[in-house]
Parts: sequence; C-alpha cells; structure tokens
Amino acid sequence: MRPQYDPARVESTAQAKWLEDDVFRAVEDEARPKFYACSMLPYPSGKLHMGHVRNYTINDMLARHMRMKGFNVLMPMGWDAFGLPAENAAMQSGVSPAEWTRLNIADMKAQMQPLGLAFDWSREIATCDPQYYKWSQWFFLKLLEKGVAYKKTQTVNWDPVDQTVLANEQVIDGRGWRSGALVEQREIPGYYLRITQYAEELLSAIDTLDGWPDRVRTMQRNWIGKASGVRLAFAHRIRDASGQLIDAGMLWVFTTRVDTLMGVTFCAISPEHALSRRALELDPGLEPQVKACRQAAEAGPATSAQVKIGVPSGLHVEHPLTGEPVALWITNYVLSEYGEGALMAVPAHDERDFDFANQYGLPVRQVIACDDQVYDFQDWSDSHAGRDGHLINSGAYDGLTVAQATQAIVAALVERGMGEEATTWRLRDWGISRQRYWGTPIPIIRCEHCGDVPVPYSDLPVVLPTDCIPDGSANPLLAHAGFRQVACPRCAAPALRETDTLDTFVDSSWYFMRYCDPDSDTAMVGPGSRYWMAIDQYIGGIEHAVLHLLYARFWTRAMRDEGLVAFSEPFKNLFTQGMLLRESYYRAADDGSRQWFYPAQVTVQYDEKGRPVKSTALEDGLPVIIGGVEKMSKSKNNVVEPKDIIDRFGADTARLFTIFAGPPDQDTIWSDSGVEGAYRFLRRLWTFACDSQARDGRDDGVEDVAESRRVRFEMHRLLQQVNSDYERMQYNTVVSGAMKMLKVLEGGRAAGLQVTREGMAILLQVLNPVTPHITQVLWAELGFPGDIYDSSWPVPDNEALKQDEVKMMVQVNGKLRGEILIQADADHDAIRIRALADPVLRSHLEGASRMIVVPNRLVNFVI
Repeated sequence: MRPQYDPARVESTAQAKWLEDDVFRAVEDEARPKFYACSMLPYPSGKLHMGHVRNYTINDMLARHMRMKGFNVLMPMGWDAFGLPAENAAMQSGVSPAEWTRLNIADMKAQMQPLGLAFDWSREIATCDPQYYKWSQWFFLKLLEKGVAYKKTQTVNWDPVDQTVLANEQVIDGRGWRSGALVEQREIPGYYLRITQYAEELLSAIDTLDGWPDRVRTMQRNWIGKASGVRLAFAHRIRDASGQLIDAGMLWVFTTRVDTLMGVTFCAISPEHALSRRALELDPGLEPQVKACRQAAEAGPATSAQVKIGVPSGLHVEHPLTGEPVALWITNYVLSEYGEGALMAVPAHDERDFDFANQYGLPVRQVIACDDQVYDFQDWSDSHAGRDGHLINSGAYDGLTVAQATQAIVAALVERGMGEEATTWRLRDWGISRQRYWGTPIPIIRCEHCGDVPVPYSDLPVVLPTDCIPDGSANPLLAHAGFRQVACPRCAAPALRETDTLDTFVDSSWYFMRYCDPDSDTAMVGPGSRYWMAIDQYIGGIEHAVLHLLYARFWTRAMRDEGLVAFSEPFKNLFTQGMLLRESYYRAADDGSRQWFYPAQVTVQYDEKGRPVKSTALEDGLPVIIGGVEKMSKSKNNVVEPKDIIDRFGADTARLFTIFAGPPDQDTIWSDSGVEGAYRFLRRLWTFACDSQARDGRDDGVEDVAESRRVRFEMHRLLQQVNSDYERMQYNTVVSGAMKMLKVLEGGRAAGLQVTREGMAILLQVLNPVTPHITQVLWAELGFPGDIYDSSWPVPDNEALKQDEVKMMVQVNGKLRGEILIQADADHDAIRIRALADPVLRSHLEGASRMIVVPNRLVNFVI
C-alpha cells in the first residue's frame, strides 16, 4: 500500500473496476426490492460547476446507500435537450442547435465521468432524439382524440425577445422566465391541454404526498387555487355601438367575502374587459391612461407591495342589493384571464382595494366590526379583514356574524337572480404551442380543404430538421420547404405542416418513465415501468415546484386514463436541494448591463468584523460592485469548475466538500478553505489506513481491553447516529459523524486489532456513498472481503452499546460544574453519593434540595 494518498491513481483504479464489472447497470429483478432514485434531468448547457456536483452527489449518495442496504437500484441520466438556449447559441455561433446540443451533451458527460457518479448510462435519453419525441407526438394525438388536447385562439403571454408564447407559470413579475423581457398580450391560435379537467384530483391528491416538503405542497395548492364563494352580478344599462346591452346587462364578479357586499364602493375591471373597450369608444381621451393600465397589468397582478394604477371609466353599474350606482374603474390589478376579469372592491376589508382607494381618494366604508378594535382608516392592518366580526353599516344585516351574514346575503342574491354559490380555480389550461424551431414538432398538417389533420400514427415521428440555424427573425421552419410542404393525409392535396413546436415541459413531463424502457420502439412505456415506477426518491430544485411537478402529475394521470400506467402519482418522495452560492462582483454599464468578474479577478477589503466593504479589479485597480452571494452561474462568472478542484484535490474531495458544507436542503456558500479541509481529512484517512495495515503485519498481541470496549462503544454509537442521518438525508452530518469515527480510531491505538479493523470497516462503509473511490481502494488494500459496493450496510451492535461505566455531566441550577464516572445502572442514591464525594463538586452542592437525572447523560442539582 502506497504511503501517500494519490487521488488520481486511486480514482482511476476504482473507476476501471466499475467499468470492467458494469457495476451500475440496473436490471429488473422481481426477487429484490427496487429503489428508483432520480435527479431532474439537466439542460445540456455544456459546463458543469460545483453546484451541479453537489446536486448529483446527493443523488449518488442515496443510490449507493440503498444498494448496500440490499435494494435493486436504478439511477439514470438524460438530457432536457430542446429549448431556446440552443437557438440563442446558434444565433451567436452560427452552429445549428442540433450540433450545439450534441457537443454539449458529450462535454457534460465527459465532465461527469471523473466524479464517479453511479449512473446507469445504458438508459441515457435525450429529448431531442426522434425515438424519444415520437412518443410525445403519439400521446399528443391520443389526447387530441379524447378532447384533452384542443386548439383555440386566446389572449396569450407573448415574449417579444424569445418570440414565443409563455404559460402563465413562465411569466415572473411580468417578464419572460428566460429572456427577462416584458411580456405582451396577443391573440394567437394554439393547442392546449385540459389540465383543468384534473384540477380537483390534482388538488385533493396533494394530501397524500407525505414524502414531499410542506413548502412544495403549499405552492402546488396555491397554484391550483381552488376558491369557494359566490358569483354575483352588478346590473348595468351600458350598450355597445349597435345598441345591444354588453354581456346582457350584467357585470359578473366572483368573491369569497360576500359578507362585505354592503361595503362595495367601486368595481374594478381589467383593461381588456368589454366594458373597458366600450369606455374607450365613448371617450378616446382615456387611451393613454388605459394603455398604462394595460402595460402594468401585463407585468402581472399587483401585489400589496406593488403600485396599483387605475382610471375612472365614466361608467357605472348598480349594487345588486341596494340598486345604488357603483363607479367602474379600469385598473392594473385585475387580469382578464383570472375569474371574470372584474371584481367588487371593498376597500375597508381588502388590502389591495384599501391601497387603491386611498391612492385615488375613493370612499372606504367599514361594514365589519371586531370587538375591542378601532378601525384605522389611514393604515392597513390584518385585523381590517374582519373575518371574526359582526356587520355594521349594512342595513338589515347589521349585528349578524360573518357566517350569518354570508348565508343571508347569498339567499337574497339567489332570490333576486343576481348570484349563486360557485367555485373558481386559479389553474388554467396548459398552452403547449411554441412559435420556435428547436422543439418537438406538433404532428398536425394544415389543409385548405380538410382543416387541421392529425399526422397518421404510422407516419410518426415527424422528424425535426437538424440543418436549421435560427437568425432571430422568425421560426426557420416557416421557410423550410422540405419540412413544411406535404400532402394532406386525407385528401392528398398540397398542405402545410404545423410549424409550432411543443412546450419543452411536455418533454420533461414523462422522461422518468422512458428511463424504465428507453429502447422500446413499440410502446411509449413498457414492462420496465411496471417494475420501477413510481420513483422512490425524486431530487431537484425548488424552482420546479409549480411548473414541472404539476405538469408531470397531470401527464401521469392522462397516461393512466389511456391505460399506459396503473398509478397516478409519479413521485413518492421529493427532495429539493439547496443551491451552492458564491460571491459575485460586477460593474454597471451605461446601458444597464453588467460586466461580471470572477472572484479571482478581484481584491476585497474587509472591516474589523470581517465584512466586505470595498472591492477593486486586479486588472485596473478600479472599483467593482460587491454583488453579494449568488447562485453559482456562468453568466455571473462566479462558478467553480469541477475540473479545477479534481485536478488539485481529486473527485472525492470535491464530493466530500459539497456534502459537508451544509444541510443538503439549504443554500450553502462556497469556501476555498473548506475544500482544503476536506482534502486533509482524506489524507488522514489514508495515513491511518496505512498505519493500520502496518500494525496488522506486526501484531504483538497486546490489547487494552478497556480501550477496546470504549472504541467499540464510540464507533457503534456514532454509527447509530450516522444511520439516522442517512435515513433523513442529512448528509452533511453523515460526514461529520465519519470524521468523528476517524478521530475515535486515531485516539484508540491501544485497542485490539480486531476492534480497530471492525471500526475501519464501518468507517469505510459509511463514507463510501460520499467518497466512493478512496473507500473502495482502501477496502481492497486492507483485505476486506468482496467489493465494498456489494457489502451489507453496517448496523449498530447492541452489545457494543452496553456500558459498565458512563460519564455524566453534573449541573447545578442548569450550569455545568463538572462530571462524574459511574456505573451505568447506578440508581439516584448512588449518583448523589458519587457526586457529593467529588472534591470539586462538593462545594457547589451545599443546600441542594432535589436532583434531576437524565439517565447515562447528566444530573442537575437544584438549589
């Protein structure tokens, strides 16, 4: 055994063994319990950084741990290969998206290989492969037959930079989630999926997802957004240019607080509402103000923290109970696609309405009073909502509780034909048409005679041309005659292919099932999915808590209803890992852009408390702005590339640091010194193993029995804690537990050889999922049987955990005063006598009235 730890030699040795034995190939085996561990498939951006290393090491630890526990483990990898980044790169480089994507996949695989990740590469998929997206097209046609997929023209979110439609979930603060451009509203025909058909099931099933983080389940509930309330009408006499009453003379709204109806002081409508359009026809001078409202509305619904703007329409509606006129305001905080595109405004009991009314000097009429609370008409308080109060200023309803008033007002509305109880949903059908090239072609042919004709199943896949290079002007498929010009499948007349492609979230809604049967050319999913699905542990970022996860849950149900799968939920357990953060530095240009600097390009000055106060660029000595810690991102030049760490310290060090740096479900800041500390630990491990091997060769038979007992107790006590940490996926404390184990072994050199050898085996096994290379080589060098990855996971020995004597901390009134060594089964009297006999403790225990004992841990005397 070489005396010096050589990471390159160790890691090449281990990986050669894995490759030779094809260790990580997963094969269905009904005789063994299965475990499917899957990370969300990455986009092939071309470069890995240490944030990726952390994410995949978490999955790798889980897979290796479960394998050693006896499970048949599947851990696959693939590529979310379609999407706009490839088109943008093509415009910059002149390389086709297909070539750019393939090169990046090859580069990223080459960067993953040194990390020793236990992927079953035989199941690799890329969503841009025709043999994959053939089945997305096939299933789209199935959904079209059932009416779950359909085509319509609707106002959509249009990204003017990416030149594509965005789903509501892809609009963040009014901007495109990729481009950051302000989103516009446009009328465009496209295909949709009836996800709303599954809304109730998707919502109720959230309660069954016990293995999901509460935060994610809440986000799913909020996005589905079921609300029970009342749909009611404000009558009006507003007519269109032809003299017809608009919407039959009714302005419909939905409210969950009908008890506040008597507090309505105005109604708010969206800039796209029919009454808004009529107001503009009657008074064209409103156009600039309405346009401002429209632009603000397109930026998203205003929250309590955002500016709300509006313009009086000059029109009025009638209160449904009193008949009083109610002014109509066109505002930015009502969106046409939500509810009725209108709302009744109750400023006294709704924060957004309160802010708007105060901003424009509109009446605030309190109609709910709470005992012992004085209503403040100047500043909003959560108590203003008045959910537990009684009605005032509400005529016949005065004195009623909120519940009583709700029942009475609903009855009055129903009697007048002006309202009814109703349920609304925030969830909208999923628009899947994208006006871009690099995606799955929608299998539809447009014929002048037959209309939109589905491509016959026998003609699938509709293969996307790979020779296009977008220039940013339009979808290049529009000008690709070889792709676009075809014969109609029904009448054989000249026709045109649909040039829209599917939203890439379609590709990622079922890829995890394709991993189970990646080579099947006769079925979307085969028998492998019956063995492996559902996923036992799914791992990914919290940023996908709404988009991807909701779509995947819907898509799985649609597949179930087509008879393709027998389950409804694809992910039994979900783990959302934290991000790896690093300092960022930049300079702002006159045009608002930023020039980002690598941390190595910057000198930072700190104050006396170690806080950064000033930074300058090494190249010119001029100031740069300290941007704070940000998620590692190539665009911000704050990434650390794995190759740099692996070349210096080895892959095991890279893996060890990213896991030890912090709890895996929390964000963690990168530390250069932390990497060096991880490397020192692995060198200590190697050195101790060398010493143990040398000692084993010169066994002199001398053993300190008491020391052996102590070492065994400490090792199995730590193993007990480490096993608990593994089960909870608290992997950072797994590493700290392993570090404590090494310290116990290093300090227990008087223990017997068998005890030391047992302890070393335990340490190597618990470390193997974290640092698989060094532990495998040491396992072989020290002569342990078989291969470590096939060894059985260690369990604590109850006999080793029994102690004759224990060390107990002694407190007086909760303050630590010393410790005693006493028999493990000592009773309270024996503990008291032993403590009073200690010369150091005796002076502190005078006057002690009672004693509280935590068995085998501490005793607290109360004076």
